[in-house]
Amino acid sequence: MRVIAGTARRLPLKTLEGLETRPTTDRIKETLFNIIQNDVNGCRFLDLFSGSGGIGIEALSRGAAECVFVEKSSKAMACIRDNLEFTRLGENAVLMECDAMTALQKLDDSGQQAFDFIFMDPPYGKGLEREALVFLSHSRLVDEFTVIIAEASLNEDFSYLENTIFSVEREKKYKTNKHVFIAMKEL
Repeated sequence: MRVIAGTARRLPLKTLEGLETRPTTDRIKETLFNIIQNDVNGCRFLDLFSGSGGIGIEALSRGAAECVFVEKSSKAMACIRDNLEFTRLGENAVLMECDAMTALQKLDDSGQQAFDFIFMDPPYGKGLEREALVFLSHSRLVDEFTVIIAEASLNEDFSYLENTIFSVEREKKYKTNKHVFIAMKEL
């Protein structure tokens, strides 16, 4: 795994051994950032379920003003710290070592302004993205400009969003998973 573009271009990133995380492949990461590249520079980025931090680090390398990394595993958080130090991108990073829902509540309670991008790649099949989206539907962490990107298994159903303030704007399918781009519905 490596940084694809930006100030840390081509630098290799550490990943965790074993099956605790599923690092997004370079090809999928490149496709994702090709889609959002025009809006990353200067943005506020939230990387939920960060794993080794590859997505958030890519955002910082491409000019994101800030990235909040949320990861509950201490091993994964150590990996993120090492990757940020190696890429010299730690200055604009905020690390939260806790579960995603606790982090969202803390960020919301602190009066944080809305993020431009919220990326989430939770363990598949546990309903964690749904739990996060329900919380975000009542949160000041999103506004009409926020793009939420969920990395999910191909069979993950997002039809429940019809009963929320969100809608699926786009889906990009790969061989084994997909990116679902979610935004607030226009009123």
